[in-house]
Amino acid sequence: MQQEVEIEDLVIGTGKKAVRGALITAHYRGWLKDGTEFDSSFKKDAPFQTVLSNKRVIQGWIIGLKDMQVGGKRRLRVPAHLAYGERQIGSMIPANSDLIFEIELLEVLTRD
Repeated sequence: MQQEVEIEDLVIGTGKKAVRGALITAHYRGWLKDGTEFDSSFKKDAPFQTVLSNKRVIQGWIIGLKDMQVGGKRRLRVPAHLAYGERQIGSMIPANSDLIFEIELLEVLTRD
């Protein structure tokens, strides 16, 4: 059986909920299972902004951020098949890597 995304709420937000198709702004860090940090919006000194859609983010983020509220912080354990699967990403993420993210949701914009 394939693993699913493990979601751990570190801080429960009280703001608007993230939904598929929303424009979100978030701070995040990403690690490999062995603890190697492969990416961080903090290092770039700017929050990450993206649309929660299959073309923009990994499936693990769409599943893991669903219904998360602004102000919240979550840890996601994303199995490889819901991350980049068999693709190697740059020099930092080998193929078939399970990934761990800590994501702090700063803003959610929807069309409504």
